[in-house]
Amino acid sequence: MGRSSAALLRPYGYWRYMEHRESRYPLIEHAAETLRAASGRPLSEVTLETLEAGELEIADTQISAEALRAQAEVARAAGYPQLAENLGRAAELTAVPNAEVLRMYDMLRPGRASHAELLALADALEREHAALACAALVREAAEVYARRGLARREPS
Repeated sequence: MGRSSAALLRPYGYWRYMEHRESRYPLIEHAAETLRAASGRPLSEVTLETLEAGELEIADTQISAEALRAQAEVARAAGYPQLAENLGRAAELTAVPNAEVLRMYDMLRPGRASHAELLALADALEREHAALACAALVREAAEVYARRGLARREPS
């Protein structure tokens, strides 16, 4: 028998993912020796046992850019390019201090920053953090905000 009618409604990418997921996903099961936490500790060493023994630091529980890029590859291979792009941008943001990420998030809310401020934010992402995909997204947002009247107006 074939797939049920409800199952046929799932996106094509879902089926591609299911066919290939055994070899790569979940990454914690298939790449724990090669992927590392933000601290540099191999994921295979981030266990309940090491947690209970008090051997983990906060950075041991934070995802690394490398792990996010690996997740992006899985998403892309499964037919989810938008998710892959989001994970790629998240990988770039691991190099940005948390306080700066929160400031950027606030600036990206409609009416919080001018077009020029958003372009300056994009330039800073590129120059200070080599976050090229994030910078491109902020530039795109700046143009959309300006076109739709969502950017804060500069005082005259």
